[in-house]
Amino acid sequence: MDIPQYETALIVGAGEGISASLARLLSKQGIRVALAARNSGKLDGLARETGAKTFACDATQADDVAKLFEDVEAQIGKIDIVVYNASQRARGPFVELAPSDVAQSIAVSAFGGFLVAQQALQRMLPNKHGAILFTGASASIKGFAQSAPFAMGKFALRGLAQSLAREFAPQGIHVAHFVIDGGIRSSVRTESADKPDSLLDPDAIAANYWHVLQQPRSAWSSELEIRPWVEKF
Repeated sequence: MDIPQYETALIVGAGEGISASLARLLSKQGIRVALAARNSGKLDGLARETGAKTFACDATQADDVAKLFEDVEAQIGKIDIVVYNASQRARGPFVELAPSDVAQSIAVSAFGGFLVAQQALQRMLPNKHGAILFTGASASIKGFAQSAPFAMGKFALRGLAQSLAREFAPQGIHVAHFVIDGGIRSSVRTESADKPDSLLDPDAIAANYWHVLQQPRSAWSSELEIRPWVEKF
């Protein structure tokens, strides 16, 4: 059974939570890590902890994304794992939403995923090797009231992931989408004593990403739903 071997990971939309836990896990596995965000300064502490390199990038801008891949390759090496973790919300009563805010929300949540995946695939296809992971949410499969822009973006990202999995799995590229269905534990968001493990542990989420990355191609997952044991769905 052949377990894929990876060397360099790029996490786009990096910050605290899932991407930070994933950066720690990947670095412990001996994988070089690049962290990209619009404000890369916020990643300095995580970079020191993990040995990752940081890059500034607006994922909604094609030139920025192309330069990001060029810079990562020049400074770290050929990228064979890409995680798209960027998203943006615009909340409120539907009739009061500002069109510009909605456009930006969809651009970050979905169009940026297209731009990042396109650059990744151009580099992965010659070697028929690589993995592209997309972070979804409850909104990927159900649109909540007063959250239409987030649902629009996450539905689109899920559709992108499905299309890419069907097109590129036969060419050796593992594409997977993760439905993160529930609140995520953080320093400012913790469970009450009577509801232990009612929030998603970001380290446990990262472990699931790693499990998917380790799947042999005879048994690839293209989507994984992750939720706490108490979550209703």
